[in-house]
Amino acid sequence: MNAEQQLEQWINQYQNLIYSICYKFTGNYFDAEDLAQDTFLSAYKSMAYFDGSNERAWLCKIATNKSLDYLKRAGRKSVPTEDVYFSAIAAPESVEEKYLEKEVRQKLYDCCLALKPPYREVALDYYYHEMEIGEIVKKTGKNIKTLQTQIYRAKGMLKKLYGKEEPAYGKTATH
Repeated sequence: MNAEQQLEQWINQYQNLIYSICYKFTGNYFDAEDLAQDTFLSAYKSMAYFDGSNERAWLCKIATNKSLDYLKRAGRKSVPTEDVYFSAIAAPESVEEKYLEKEVRQKLYDCCLALKPPYREVALDYYYHEMEIGEIVKKTGKNIKTLQTQIYRAKGMLKKLYGKEEPAYGKTATH
């Protein structure tokens, strides 16, 4: 199996897990999405150094490190422990994860609906329905460059709307 095929297999098998780890750190759909992509890109670049054992743990560790780096760069006050990493390895596809994913998708849907046309439709198709740009071009008949611009702008608007939600790990716990 070549490197591209291996990467594709990892993405298909672990994308939800990696996204969940990143989301637990950031509390933000878009930041988690970016970090998950960065995780797979780093894994691809480091594939030559991977010994082939326990790819799940290796990918989870990369996601955890990417998320911790993000929190440090973002200047967050508190950084979560690696309990997130260990719980993700121990309990794949837990009820909590499924609920969290459903909650995140509902928040994303609500934020998409809050946008004005044409950004609402593009955001729903691209982010919520996870359609490829080519599919949206066929559906709408719009120019691909126009759609790319609208997706980029919609992402910025959605980040602002979505960012109003408290991050899952951004506050210091009081006992």
